Amino acid sequence: MAPFEQRGLNVEDRPIRKTLQRVERERGGRFLTFSTRDRRPFLGHPRIRDLVVTQLMHARGLLRFRLHAFVVMPEHLHLLITPDVQAATVPRILNAVKSPVAKSVVARWRELDAAVLSEVVDPRGVARFWQPGGGYDRNIWSRDEYFEKLRYIHANPVKRGLCASETDWAWSSARWYAGLRDDRVLIDPETW
Repeated sequence: MAPFEQRGLNVEDRPIRKTLQRVERERGGRFLTFSTRDRRPFLGHPRIRDLVVTQLMHARGLLRFRLHAFVVMPEHLHLLITPDVQAATVPRILNAVKSPVAKSVVARWRELDAAVLSEVVDPRGVARFWQPGGGYDRNIWSRDEYFEKLRYIHANPVKRGLCASETDWAWSSARWYAGLRDDRVLIDPETW
């Protein structure tokens, strides 16, 4: 029996430690996942998901990363990107997406005196919209891995029962890949 279990603790309660180090490399793809606080469905409203997509596109232009795929789910996002490491690291990219979204949504909730505020504001009055930490971050090392992550991202809403087809979910790059393009979403398909 593992030491953690010997003390009467569940393995699921074990603190998670990130032991893998991510490498910032030129033209290196990254698969990123980040969640709302306690994985609450704070991104459940279509207007909030629209805001996330708008901010993602703004950050893409500002920080010059290549955006290969994305999906905005009710409580998390998946991104497949290639950062321009001369312009911005992954933490800076994540901050450029997360911070404006959180500020805007929490400000609107305050205007509305929304009940959800009790879930995001701590006793000191500080709002915590996103889960602490950098989320899941994986370097992409092969063509096969790249396309596996791309398929995973696009299938996520269908797998969760949010829509019947990948192209039915408006907050994903699946529509772009299917040729259903609009002005707000710009994708950089990878060429291997």
